[in-house]
Amino acid sequence: MIDDLDLGFDERDRGEKGKHRRSAMRKRKGKSGGGGRTVLALLLAFVLLGAIGGGAFYGFDRVQSYFVTPDYDGAGTGELTVEVKQGALIADIANVLYSAGVVKSAQAFIDAAEENSRSKNIQPGTYKVRKQMSGESALGMLLDLKNKIVNGITIPEGRSAKQTYKLLSEKTQIPVEDFEAAAKDPEALGVPDWWFTRNDGKKVVKSIEGFLYPDTYEVPPKATAEVILKEMVANFLTVTGKMQFAERVQKERGGISPYEALIVASLAQAEAGNKDDLGKVARVAYNRVYGDFDCNCLEMDVTVNYYLESTGQRTKSSKEMTAADMDNPKNPYNRKLPGLVPTPINNPGKDAMEGAMDPPEGKWLFFVAIDKEGHSAFAETYEEQLRNEAKAKEAGII
Repeated sequence: MIDDLDLGFDERDRGEKGKHRRSAMRKRKGKSGGGGRTVLALLLAFVLLGAIGGGAFYGFDRVQSYFVTPDYDGAGTGELTVEVKQGALIADIANVLYSAGVVKSAQAFIDAAEENSRSKNIQPGTYKVRKQMSGESALGMLLDLKNKIVNGITIPEGRSAKQTYKLLSEKTQIPVEDFEAAAKDPEALGVPDWWFTRNDGKKVVKSIEGFLYPDTYEVPPKATAEVILKEMVANFLTVTGKMQFAERVQKERGGISPYEALIVASLAQAEAGNKDDLGKVARVAYNRVYGDFDCNCLEMDVTVNYYLESTGQRTKSSKEMTAADMDNPKNPYNRKLPGLVPTPINNPGKDAMEGAMDPPEGKWLFFVAIDKEGHSAFAETYEEQLRNEAKAKEAGII
């Protein structure tokens, strides 16, 4: 209590009232043993200070971590590699570095990144770094492209899965058979089950074809076939997600499923000789299969060639194809069969998918290339198509 303490005030100038009050305070001290309590308070203070002093040495690092971000000093030692994945946030990169022993805490890297506006320029890929680096040093290594391990491979648009495996194998030395084995279960590679929904009554064939998005990829050291194909599928899902491909197809294409639209995108990718014609070729495919075309069949040679390739046979030009080739009853990609083929016939790019998602309006049923740049002329009737073919012959295209 306050009146049990001698506050040391000089009350000589406060008059008689002050004198009586000081006298009363002193009397109460004598009666209640106030001096004993003062001694006890002093002892407790010394004990407390001693405890704090001893504990300071024991728990300094722990206490410090609450106020100072744990961080290494300097540029670190040794060498190791870390991977920055496509779409990784700064926090994701920080966790990768911390788990690998590069930085002392994820926050150390985050703090360094927040202070450097260039941190947003970190590219996906595999980087050489060192252990026990400061957050600032680690950031510097990721921003220096000299530390990026370049093992890039470009997969062009319109390559079939089989052709893609060959390209990947040549670059990585991973056997084609490993890619084929990994691709047997598309869902295990990340393709959602709903992607294989069909609304046309055709049997569903779950294939990786169509989902290996064409792009340039940085292949991590010691990557497996499964890891590489998963990355390609993830890229496909990212691209189609940003396009809202599935949502727009279901909303705008009159009951056609996203998988059917993906098949059409692959047909357009294979048939269109020019980027400008991708949407028109997609429209032709829709008109033939879902419109008033006599057989409701595709009648596209590219589906026949896909079957020939997938069964290990030589592909043929349109001139080389026989009636038996084009109407083989054992071929599920037969150009005369009604409806769409069982799967995509290649892996289409973004432009082809945009064409299938939002094709231009038109009643075209036929098309033919008419110039060396690959542009096609489109026709609603067979008579008009014959006239276009004549122009193509005059130009030496067919």
